[in-house]
Amino acid sequence: MKLVNPLNYPLGVLIGGIALFLGVRIANLSSFIMLPVSGSIVIISSMVLASKEKQVEEDIDIENTALETELDNAKNQAQLLIKKSESLRLEAEKLLQDSWQLDLLTTVQYMCDRTLELPEKIERLSRRLHGGDSLLSIDDLNKQLEEVQTKQKYSGGMALRQLKQIENTLQNNIELALEGQDAREAQVFSLVNIIIELGGILQNLQNKLRTSDLSNSEQIQELKSLSEELKNFQDNVDLLV
Repeated sequence: MKLVNPLNYPLGVLIGGIALFLGVRIANLSSFIMLPVSGSIVIISSMVLASKEKQVEEDIDIENTALETELDNAKNQAQLLIKKSESLRLEAEKLLQDSWQLDLLTTVQYMCDRTLELPEKIERLSRRLHGGDSLLSIDDLNKQLEEVQTKQKYSGGMALRQLKQIENTLQNNIELALEGQDAREAQVFSLVNIIIELGGILQNLQNKLRTSDLSNSEQIQELKSLSEELKNFQDNVDLLV
């Protein structure tokens, strides 16, 4: 087993902390003895947890080359989007420092925080789709379709257009599922398209942030509306995963 960073495995740190408490408080052992012992327990526990995590990943067998390719593409696009969002966050924090700009800054920061969640969401979707027999559930697809159709009533602009595309994808996937075919690839392909569009909107927001008059309340509101558009697109990602 390779050495790992224990801070990435809170359970391992907790186990070490419990061992330290029991050794010092219950067994009345010297803290000079228990500190290195508990430290070793933290490291060993973290290595065991990391090993189990890796084994779980290895056990995930997509058994569908096209689907695996699409999932890898989704992960790559998510990483690119994260880099863009972090660049936007740094730029926004430099430019938006006055009190009347804090609302916009908070919105941008929240949007960037949600972007950081993408890899974990894609990994969760990947686990749900693993295995050759893991065809998408018709009930799940119908539930997603109902959520998309409900959300359309309260959406507009680019977000509504994206929801219409998701609706078409879900309807197609339901037809495939009813025929007993694998609709997973189309589902992930739709997710990749949303992530790519998110990147385009994010770049547009960054461009406008650089060129807008940030002392003008109307232009600040336009930037905030664009940030809200990004948030709506991120909500659409949640509908698919």
